[in-house]
Amino acid sequence: MASTSSTTLTVASSSSLVDAKASRQSAAGPPHCVTLPTLPPPLPSQNRPWKATTYCRKIARNVMGMATGEVRAEVASTELPELVTTVKEAWDKVEDKYAVSSLALAGVIALWGSTGMISAIDRLPLIPGILELVGIGYTGWFTYKNLVFRPDREAFIQKIKDTYNEITGSS
Repeated sequence: MASTSSTTLTVASSSSLVDAKASRQSAAGPPHCVTLPTLPPPLPSQNRPWKATTYCRKIARNVMGMATGEVRAEVASTELPELVTTVKEAWDKVEDKYAVSSLALAGVIALWGSTGMISAIDRLPLIPGILELVGIGYTGWFTYKNLVFRPDREAFIQKIKDTYNEITGSS
């Protein structure tokens, strides 16, 4: 026996779902209905007077400020940060921008490759622990040799300054 019965759901104006089959059998049992909270009607995009009012007030303030010669805090703080200005000036001084860009790209690729290599080494058993011990040992040796005693520290700082001046070409 292949009979199909269909039940349809209708939405009443009171925002409740009513099973049509259950409403026909209302005398036999309780009606099957689910009451949902009513939602406010959607606002059309044109019906936002508060937004237009706020925008008009901003324009009026700007016009009034420009007419009186006042400079608002928002307008006055349009200067670039010092770091960005310094980088921009340094980039303007560079003569061979192609070479600098190529070196920067090569540096990014080398960093990406070394990250992959380090993650591959990190997956090997026993190697990461050994490398960590070597790193701790070298850090201790470097600190003792260059940073603990005053004459060694001053010689190390002078060596850094000499290397920096040699790289930048200043004396």
